[in-house]
Amino acid sequence: MTDRSQQILTQAMSLSPMERAELVEELLATFDFPSRTEIDTGWCAEAEDRLEAFERGDMQAIPADEVFRRIQWPSTT
Repeated sequence: MTDRSQQILTQAMSLSPMERAELVEELLATFDFPSRTEIDTGWCAEAEDRLEAFERGDMQAIPADEVFRRIQWPSTT
């Protein structure tokens, strides 16, 4: 890794988990993935399946504030 890359990585590691995830998504979007359409289609199907499971009562939701709390301060248990 170059010095410049290491500096950028060090700065990126100071971001919140959500900011780092957004940065990763932006970086990955700059690559030309021929199978990106297949991946996106698969994630769409997964999201639809999860929504249907929630609507059937097979899956429970977690409040957003709880999800973000877990992302910011992971449990040690």
